[in-house]
Amino acid sequence: MEPFPPTGTALQDPNGLLAVGGDLSVERLLEAYRRGIFPWYEADEPILWWTPNPRAVLKPENFYTSKSFQKFLRRTDWLIEVNQQFHTVVDACATLTPEREATWISTPMKVAYQELHRLGYAHSIEVMDQGSLVGGLYGVKLGSIFFGESMFSRATNASKFALHALCRGDVFADLTLIDCQMPSEHLSALGMSLLSREEFEQALQAAISPSD
Repeated sequence: MEPFPPTGTALQDPNGLLAVGGDLSVERLLEAYRRGIFPWYEADEPILWWTPNPRAVLKPENFYTSKSFQKFLRRTDWLIEVNQQFHTVVDACATLTPEREATWISTPMKVAYQELHRLGYAHSIEVMDQGSLVGGLYGVKLGSIFFGESMFSRATNASKFALHALCRGDVFADLTLIDCQMPSEHLSALGMSLLSREEFEQALQAAISPSD
């Protein structure tokens, strides 16, 4: 039996809700990502699985670098590290702030993605300022697609710096697409575009091999 119903049966309202329940096992999560499905739910809810239409994506070559950010890049001495503080990055993404009054990154989600990280599927990108972690992001990579999960900043431009490094090829040289899941004004300003579910699933098929 298939672990998920056909993605074409997902609801239009709420956009992309496909299934409820199941678990966060490695096998189920990997099958979900291969089909363009992701978990997203509040701590007091059952696990909700989504495949929105349209899908927010960022093509690395389309990352928008404003003049002010270009100036920042020329003068900053921040460094990028990869997979050195995965647990810390996830915790930081889950931390409540004045701008983030709730989080969907529950303890079960943390445990699940830590296991994906241990197995080499989930990755973190850390922005370091003189040895201190000031920002970063984490997600899952299959084939040449990076499925972005969350990012955080403790300093202006920190999460953008991490995303810029990802798009520039500093982290994964073979990256062809970043899945942003849901659109936002912030991502739109950075070059995000929209694909229909069909187009996104075609991109997955082209980027992910059976061995990934």
